[in-house]
Amino acid sequence: MTLSLEERLNQILPRITSRDFLDSKGLGNEIGFWVFDYPAERELDVRHFVAGTVLPALAKQSPAIHAATVNLLQLVTDLLEERKLLDKTLEMQKTKGDDSTLAALRSVLKEDKLAQKIAKEHDIGQLDVLILTGVGAVYPMLRTHTLLSALHPIMGTTPLLMFFPGRYDGHSLRLFNTLAEDHYYRAFRLVPEAA
Repeated sequence: MTLSLEERLNQILPRITSRDFLDSKGLGNEIGFWVFDYPAERELDVRHFVAGTVLPALAKQSPAIHAATVNLLQLVTDLLEERKLLDKTLEMQKTKGDDSTLAALRSVLKEDKLAQKIAKEHDIGQLDVLILTGVGAVYPMLRTHTLLSALHPIMGTTPLLMFFPGRYDGHSLRLFNTLAEDHYYRAFRLVPEAA
């Protein structure tokens, strides 16, 4: 039986508030990286559910579950503003197009630099979970599988949950369920489609 998106969304809180999730139990020697994949056309529904249901419920747990949410588009925008490159980037996009702009930004938006920025902004060791959102909005400036790989040495035992607009089958990420697959084997699906 295939679960609807609403049924899958309703399974998020029980999963991420469980001791097994928070302690990364039952994963063998694997790291606690999780993906909640969903149809890209349901982005707004998922965004509202995370902001209106998941995050408030985590704060109300006893004891509270300390979560940080990183919107990847905001992360990229903040980095460009810090480097005084945002206005130049927008102008370059208008005059030279997307491909030239992306090529120029590649060295600035290296995933290891973004992973370090996340670690600098959030005390990972004090978090119970790190949540990544905005994956679709930041494409093609950022490759999710490369960012996840860059976060491996930074996360330690803190679980990471990424909301992914596309398909993750446990072996590869397929953004928007149409783009070429990025092979990534180190994460687990948070909620399967079938019960």
